[in-house]
Amino acid sequence: MSRWVSFGGAILFLSLVLYASFSALEYQWNWESALRYKKKFADGWIATLWISALSLFFAFLIGSLATLCSRARFLPVRYLSMIYVELTRGTPLLVQIFFFFYVVADAAGIQNRYVVGIAIMAIFSGAYISEILRAGVEGVGKSQLLSAKAIGFTEYQTFRYVIVPQALRSSLPALAGQTANLIKDSSLLSVIAISEFTLNAQEVNAITYSSFESFFPLAIGYLILTLPIMRLSRSIETRLRFET
Repeated sequence: MSRWVSFGGAILFLSLVLYASFSALEYQWNWESALRYKKKFADGWIATLWISALSLFFAFLIGSLATLCSRARFLPVRYLSMIYVELTRGTPLLVQIFFFFYVVADAAGIQNRYVVGIAIMAIFSGAYISEILRAGVEGVGKSQLLSAKAIGFTEYQTFRYVIVPQALRSSLPALAGQTANLIKDSSLLSVIAISEFTLNAQEVNAITYSSFESFFPLAIGYLILTLPIMRLSRSIETRLRFET
């Protein structure tokens, strides 16, 4: 009960801060004009959902492949993985969107903005996922690897039963955070005119001149997507917790 009371107190405090802020601003709310475009908000939210889901799927594939390549014995493959990760993580996503859309996609003859957008998000997030997975794998103690070898585990068995469970558990919080970041970062795809949640909210704002009424639903829509991911991550992390 005390936890719910504390949570309610925190919500009440934040609500009072918001109420006081808007009261001081003397903002005149105009929800009616923005709500006329609720279908546009819904269409944008659904577009963001499936763009993020596809991007996340391919990002995990790219990130897993990059992690394996970073541990390859063939040095050119290892260095190629390292260059990909460092360049991607070291440059802004907005720059990468413009580069891939106006240079790479144009040279390849790819005209579909959604295909390009999903590819960009997958490549960008794949670099971060690769580093998260690499850190998780390398975080497994050498003593446990030696113990697995001592009891006769093969390399596959060691990877399957020793490395993967521990690496997954230690990586889950960061992977959940990266998943949430991918969903939020997809808002930048609006710069190449992909009709996702953010672009649709901007268009409603341009039509109605109701800024807060247009962007509050945007914030709530993203929270609906990201909060369950964080909660699910904590639940899985608890189930996978074990003594080391």
